[in-house]
Amino acid sequence: MAHYAVVMLLAGVGIPVLAALNAGLGSRIGSPAAAATVLFVVAFTVSLLVAMLVGRQGFAQIPAAPKHLLLAGFLVAFYILSITFIAPHFGVGNAVFFVLVGQLFSAAAIDHFGLFGAQVAPLGAARAAGIALMCAGVWLTQQA
Repeated sequence: MAHYAVVMLLAGVGIPVLAALNAGLGSRIGSPAAAATVLFVVAFTVSLLVAMLVGRQGFAQIPAAPKHLLLAGFLVAFYILSITFIAPHFGVGNAVFFVLVGQLFSAAAIDHFGLFGAQVAPLGAARAAGIALMCAGVWLTQQA
């Protein structure tokens, strides 16, 4: 389990780095939408290479998958476009702060109700207090 935690910690480190890099590219070239497009081309290329290395069998199953599962791509596009447009004006820290708070609340709801096939993890008082404490901690990091 520790290796999962390390990978997710690294993914978490990558989110604000991604935001800063893509916002910088969008500002530099004068088009946040073009910067987001470049990001997706690079991400697509890397994902395709990984899929080719670990096995392509999943591609054949895509047509049979429930169509609502494909909305994940829309959500990634929304995140990338919004962070690329907003971070230069709002600050990377502020933008990521609100992303983190949104993640805490949506993750708690997904786990509590077992949405999208997730394992059910009820939101009890201790878990709610932990999430509130995490929100307070994230908020404190943004105070001058």
